[in-house]
Amino acid sequence: MQREQTTHLNPRSPLVLDTRDLPRRPGAMRKVVRDVPAPESLGVEMIGVPVGATLDLDLRMESVSEGVLVSGTVTGPVEGECGRCLRTINDTVSVTVQELYAYPHSITDETTDEDEIGRVQGDLIDLEPAVRDAVVLALPTNPLCRDECPGLCPECGAHLDEVPADHSHQQVDARWAALAKLKTEE
Repeated sequence: MQREQTTHLNPRSPLVLDTRDLPRRPGAMRKVVRDVPAPESLGVEMIGVPVGATLDLDLRMESVSEGVLVSGTVTGPVEGECGRCLRTINDTVSVTVQELYAYPHSITDETTDEDEIGRVQGDLIDLEPAVRDAVVLALPTNPLCRDECPGLCPECGAHLDEVPADHSHQQVDARWAALAKLKTEE
């Protein structure tokens, strides 16, 4: 089964790895440690890695019989806002990446669909989809600035951790105001 290359990878792209100096014999290994700028849209609605922020890659490329196994960690800063109080969140995400990239004409290449696993294209590997999947899946969909964040007052929007304990918007019906006044005089 002959597969056509639908995209041409740019060898200068920071998340494209070159495998030319990795021998195609099982067991050969090469470390890849580099800092790369984060691509666009690396996050979810309320939190993500800022575009161009530095991602630290600490990876290992290993030759296996069917292709190249890339494994390691990707670490980078994340920015967003708390889902309860809307305060700014600045944190770090560190994710594990492990992805097999099949050699052209290998059994794995011939027995899997195009979108099931990555492919070695020429001597290049596009790491961006694996990094994107790992980072986005690690991010919370409803991030919190801290676990015990009380959020905002639904009436006035004040931060509940900044208002007094007796903070209230209870309105007394004017017809009962005289009785409320008697209760406070006791």
